[in-house]
This record gives sequence, structure tokens and C-alpha cells, in this order.
Amino acid sequence: MPEEIIRSLTVDGLRYGYRLLPRDPAAEGAHVTEPVLVIGGALQGMFGWPQMDEHLGPVADVVTADLPGMGSADPLPPGPSAPVLRAAVTGIIDDLGVSRINLFGFSYGAAIAFGCARHDPGRVARLVLGGVPTHIDEDRRAYWQRATQTLAEGDAEGFAALAADGLMCLDPDRPVHRRELARRYVRRSFLHALAHSEHAADSLRRALGDRPDFSGGLSGVPALVFAGEHDTVTSPELQREFAATIEGSHFLTLPESDHWVVLERSDEVAALVTRFFTDQPLGPAMARLPHQARADEAVAAESAPAPPPEPGSYASR
Repeated sequence: MPEEIIRSLTVDGLRYGYRLLPRDPAAEGAHVTEPVLVIGGALQGMFGWPQMDEHLGPVADVVTADLPGMGSADPLPPGPSAPVLRAAVTGIIDDLGVSRINLFGFSYGAAIAFGCARHDPGRVARLVLGGVPTHIDEDRRAYWQRATQTLAEGDAEGFAALAADGLMCLDPDRPVHRRELARRYVRRSFLHALAHSEHAADSLRRALGDRPDFSGGLSGVPALVFAGEHDTVTSPELQREFAATIEGSHFLTLPESDHWVVLERSDEVAALVTRFFTDQPLGPAMARLPHQARADEAVAAESAPAPPPEPGSYASR
């Protein structure tokens, strides 16, 4: 496998960077696609996506980033962050020397990715959004205010516990694959970020307190939106409503998962993203379903026969 390349860039005087894993030219398979840029949540920087390397590496250059306010990048200045983050993504595309990329945004990163696609759809070949926080109710905002106040009081352990629990479905009557493993991982990730980054606390406060703009819809960009069936941050039903604002989009739910579906169903998510970005049917697991929902029309699309899937495969809503 080719060695990764780390590039440093600046936008509006802010230092940030990205990691490029070039596609292995020796990899077999005809489904080659444009570079894929992965933008994750507040704690998911350039080194947090090994499953994407494995699945996407044979078909595309894989790009992950520490955008301003994330990871090792400079903190965001006061004021609106969306224009700065869009410019940072454009800077990566320009530095890659390509006209278009595939864009995958998850959670907080979904807002960045969607904003980039709306602002400059000609630079986005395909768009995948997961765990989209389109609607955060007041009870949930009050919960996050309590969590950030805990952090302001110097209780990092208490904050990590509150933040992890607030992003997960803890209802024992709703099965979540690898729930406790994901819960422990998320808590440790929060604590690690707080201990190793001078501006992690400010970045987390901003990510938890932002009100991203998911209005206005989108056309001209093939898009897939997916959610864990027990997402408690924004329900799958509300995420589906958002997907319906994107012309020609697809919407899927993945079973036995919540907002942290990328941890609980990491291989399934990576395979789904890879197949969408290479214009393939959305995985053999989809074949047992009677249809795949098109969010704009809610019509059935027949899928091709395939062997029975392993447990924990995709479900459509």
C-alpha cells in the first residue's frame, strides 16, 4: 500500500492540514472514482478513519483532514465558522489538483460537507452524509449546556461521561451493536482530546453549540443520507425529511445502531460509502430488501439478487 502524505495548508491565516493515502495502483478492480474526502465529528481528525482506508483504498485516493478547530489545526476565531471551513475544504481540493471530489460528512462534519456541496456543487462528484444533526431540540440543548458547564468547572471526567452518553441511545429495550464498546471509546476520545489539545475544549463547545444550516436543499449532486435506527441526536425520521430536500437523494437506516453508527457498524458504513462513491448497488446486504427508499419520491427501486447477508446488515426506511 502506498505511504500516506501529510500536507499543511493555511486559510485566513489559520494553519490546518490533511492526510492523503494515494490509491494503490496495483489494486485490482475497475471501480475507480474521484478522491474521497472524509470529514468527521469534532473529535474525528485525520487519523480516525482506518476502516475507510481499507475499503476505499483500492478505488480512490483517501483524504482525511484536521480542519481549523479540529485535531492539530489552529482554533477557529470568534464568529461564524462555516465560511472558513468551506474555504479550507476548497483549499484541499485545489491542493490535490483535481476538479471534483467525493465528499463524506458525518455528524458535525455533515454540516460542513453539506455546506460545501451547496456552496460549490461543481466541485462535489457525490455526497454521503451520516448522523445528520438537522434538528436539536431544546431539551437536548439544555443537556449540552449542562455538559459544557461541567467542563468549565474543570471536571473533564464528568464532561466526557455526559458527552458520550448524550450522543448514544442507552435505552436497554433498543438493541445497539457494540454499545458499551462504543461508549467507552467515545469517553476515552473526549478525554484524550482534552488532554492533548490546547483548544479541544473550545472546539467541543463550538461543535456542541453550533446551529448548522441544513435548509435550502441541494440539486445536481448525487447524494446518500444514512442514520442509525436509534439515533437520539436527530431521529431517523427527521433525517429522512432532510434527505428529501436533496434532489434525487437516497436515504437508509442501519439497524441496531445509534448516532455512533460509524463505530458500531464501521465495516458496514465503510462498505456502503465505497459502493455509493463507485456507483455500485449498495452492497449485497441491500439485496434482501424489497426496495431502497428514494427520499425525494419515496418510490421503490428493485435490487439485484444476492446471497443472504450477515447479521447486522442494512435496513431501509
